Amino acid sequence: MANQTYEIAHIKEQGQDMIIIPVSSKVHSMSEQQRNELSQSFQYYANDAGLAGKVCLVWEFGNRFNFLAPRPWHPFFKSINMHIVASNINKKLTCVD
Repeated sequence: MANQTYEIAHIKEQGQDMIIIPVSSKVHSMSEQQRNELSQSFQYYANDAGLAGKVCLVWEFGNRFNFLAPRPWHPFFKSINMHIVASNINKKLTCVD
């Protein structure tokens, strides 16, 4: 992840700041712990970049939209897809160690 730049959607939805990061479908084969660690790493870089909000990971696998987000936000994430995420890309997050 270090020294990579990601296109992200930094949005406010339902009064919540969300940092939505599209990631590779390879995330689908990770364990829950590995996904959480990846999300925590992105959260560190987002905080370091001064971005407000909680990091949420999104990816497609087998034509299905998948996400890692706080449980209260699941209804929102179940209502969107990768096309909506792509249309909301508005920032870049560079992860540098």
